Amino acid sequence: MSLKEYKPGTTFPGVIGRTFDQSEPAWPKPLRAKESAPNVLFIVLDDTGFGQLGCYGSPIRTPNLNSLAAGGLIYSNMHTTALCSPSRSCILTGRNHHSNNMACITEGSTGYPGYNGYIPFENGFLSEILLEHGYNTYAIGKWHLTPAEQISAAGPYDRWPLGRGFERFYGFLGGETHQYYPELINDNHSVIPPKTPKEGYTLNEDLADKAIQFIADAKQVAPNKPFFMYFCTGAMHAPHHVPKEWADKYKGKFDDGWEAYREKTFARQKELEIVPKDAKLSRHDPDVKPWEECSSEEKKLYARMMEVFAGFLEHTDHHIGRLLQFLKDVGEFENTLIMVISDNGASSEGGSTGSVNENLFFNNVPESLEENLSLLDKLGGPETFNHYAWGWTFAGNTPFRRWKRETYRGGVSDPFIIHWPRGIKARGEVRNQYAHIIDMVPTVLDCLGIEPPTAIKGVTQSPIEGVSFSHTLDDSSAPTRHHTQYFEMMGHRSLYHDGWRAVCPWPGPSFVEAGKPFGEPIYAEKLTELDAKGWELYNVQKDWTENRNIAAENRPKLIEMIATWYAEAGKYNVLPIDSRGVLRLADERPQIAADRTSYIYYPETQPVPANAAVKALNRTHSITADVEVPPEGAEGILLAHGGIDAGYSFYIKGGKLHWVHNYVAKALYHVESRENVPEGRHQLRFEFEVTGKPDVANGKGAPGKAQLYIDGKLVGQAEVPVTTPLVLGLTSGVTCGSAHGSPVTPDYEPPFEFTGKIYRVTVDVSGKLIEDKEAETRMVMARQ
Repeated sequence: MSLKEYKPGTTFPGVIGRTFDQSEPAWPKPLRAKESAPNVLFIVLDDTGFGQLGCYGSPIRTPNLNSLAAGGLIYSNMHTTALCSPSRSCILTGRNHHSNNMACITEGSTGYPGYNGYIPFENGFLSEILLEHGYNTYAIGKWHLTPAEQISAAGPYDRWPLGRGFERFYGFLGGETHQYYPELINDNHSVIPPKTPKEGYTLNEDLADKAIQFIADAKQVAPNKPFFMYFCTGAMHAPHHVPKEWADKYKGKFDDGWEAYREKTFARQKELEIVPKDAKLSRHDPDVKPWEECSSEEKKLYARMMEVFAGFLEHTDHHIGRLLQFLKDVGEFENTLIMVISDNGASSEGGSTGSVNENLFFNNVPESLEENLSLLDKLGGPETFNHYAWGWTFAGNTPFRRWKRETYRGGVSDPFIIHWPRGIKARGEVRNQYAHIIDMVPTVLDCLGIEPPTAIKGVTQSPIEGVSFSHTLDDSSAPTRHHTQYFEMMGHRSLYHDGWRAVCPWPGPSFVEAGKPFGEPIYAEKLTELDAKGWELYNVQKDWTENRNIAAENRPKLIEMIATWYAEAGKYNVLPIDSRGVLRLADERPQIAADRTSYIYYPETQPVPANAAVKALNRTHSITADVEVPPEGAEGILLAHGGIDAGYSFYIKGGKLHWVHNYVAKALYHVESRENVPEGRHQLRFEFEVTGKPDVANGKGAPGKAQLYIDGKLVGQAEVPVTTPLVLGLTSGVTCGSAHGSPVTPDYEPPFEFTGKIYRVTVDVSGKLIEDKEAETRMVMARQ
């Protein structure tokens, strides 16, 4: 006899008698997906330009992504927001980034609607929708959608992946992570990578392993239950990390430079019919040094940077291929709706010369060709935090102009592949219809036959702002239904409307032409001037790559486009315009805990992200560890913040007390105690006394005097001429009792767990220091 089931919340249809033998049971009906409902897999690449995948004309080998294109569709006219968190919010909600309050990355949020970084619950995620239709939901890899002030163990957790409809999560919460030493979260807690770099660990492999495991865990129990997986590699964001053998596959492949890359890729794109036959390659970017003008040393460095990037991309493709092969092995591949997208164009964050340590950029420290060349053989390895030069960014966005963070097509036109053998008849075709990433959610819902919900968990839902392009899947001649789309990213604005694009670049079409750097503020008077004189106009039906500005001869059309941009801006909370770039990172934001001068840390706890951690840079401070040392002695981390790119570490090794400051990987300042740390319970203390002013604009933090104390006795000191001015490790927060991220100093191997007992470590930033009257008297006497 089959079970009697009823819809939860309706009247019980069974019989209730005085005893069980007089009664008839019935059960609340389990939530089940429709029979043969397809799986949904979003593969989101990071910082990957239009001209960087093999199936988009690149010389870089991406056979697995190419196979999806060959068995599915390539879209040549897909658009993003020009930055990661804003784009990712669109991908998951089907609403514009300002509607999601995600105008910028979460670290650049400001206190205005459209900008505060809190994605409204009325903008439901696809994961929340599909969860209510019987799907398993998994998020893997990069998240970067939680307010930066809320990613610590103190929460709140309602905007973490598990709070937004995902049942399982394995990845990292910030915008980037070290590929060999990632700061990983499993569901809602911190975990340690399963292997070390010496044992062959890479994040790409780990993420693919977990993706396969999550699917297998459920399929072995409920083989007919579909899943939605949001699979987001850390690649191709910096640091460009890949084992040497992968980079070496491309030795010599880029020795002819970025212009040659563009020409070859553009020709291939025409062969593949991804760009129109009459399209012209965009101009040589004024901010990019011509390859022929680069010295032999520069060419050697820049070519290797690109070899590393290419190897990293092929390595990423390889592990994506492992996930795809697993789906084939378990019979799920044919009925999985796969969408592959990048979150923005290729990244320019490496600067004009590229970087061996991306953190130099965030600390205003200039690159040195000589120093970078000295690390040539280490590029891509765990000791560097590298990113390529602008020339490769410019080449990576072939055939378009400019790059990530800007709303020319190079920043917002991205590769997009869709593959679903059971649902799409067409194979290996190109689609030219205009689309935007807000269209992904409504397209998926169309394909699944699901209506957008009116409420999720009791929260009334806002309208989805994207437009489904499902009608184009099997019809190459189907009309475009997405007619108008605004763009705004840190003051750089544009508008698409029925084949026209108006662009108002800021600070200008290039930094050289503007005479201003990225991040220059736009004040009200300047905005008025820009609206009068700063807009460009392109007919992208005839001028696909935005080469010919026709604003002067089409003034009425331009005025119409500008007016439409403002109408869209009013509709989607785009104002106020804020172009301050990295300066926004320093804005004050609401914190979970009130500001204080004393911070207490405990061992065996989760790392504390930088946004929630003590801020010791450029200020007098002390670190006091209350420890118990066993008779045989102890060693290990007491407190550390940062990693190979910048940071400090307070630890015991070889019986001695140590403190090291890593100045953006350019210098290590080290103090070691003259005496061993004795057994028993002791107060181990480090003090930093600021002795001069920081020169932040020129990449120099405050100098100071570093001192070590054991139970109040001075046991070591040194002068520190310069410290890190603004940002410590980009991916590593504060840890107590161990350091599982990349090491601040090569003096130890992570995790270097403390082998004694730590009761607590207190960091005091009030400026109070130990007063050693005896030492002061000796100093005065010595000067007589």
